Amino acid sequence: MAIHKKIPHPKIPGETTHLVMPAFSYATNTATADALAQIIIDAWASEGDPNGLQAKLLARDPRTGFPTQPAIDEAKRVVNAAGFQLTRAVVISEAEHDNDYIMQSDDEIVFVLPNKKRAVQTPGSGLLDTAKLLMACTPNGI
Repeated sequence: MAIHKKIPHPKIPGETTHLVMPAFSYATNTATADALAQIIIDAWASEGDPNGLQAKLLARDPRTGFPTQPAIDEAKRVVNAAGFQLTRAVVISEAEHDNDYIMQSDDEIVFVLPNKKRAVQTPGSGLLDTAKLLMACTPNGI
């Protein structure tokens, strides 16, 4: 279970191999962490809506299974709106992470959308703090 980066194979010229990328957790006590947690909440809230944020972030090419360009553009837009300046962002599901997602670009920063079932979806129930906690305990959580 990891995110992999394609790198040149050290022993076979012209070939590539995969390097497992380290998981990271972002400090949850910042304004940008609040904004990232809000992305999780907004994605969860749109679950089932074919035009909602979650569908846009998790749109996949039916041939390759990798994020579509509109999904990459949407991820970059929402992450940068949260206070960052990334050249390429991708949001993947926990299942994609657990199935060893392979990065498609050296500039790609991969965020994992925590599973909605991990949180009680009651308005006013501390959902922002719950999303921040899930960011911290989900490898590369948004």
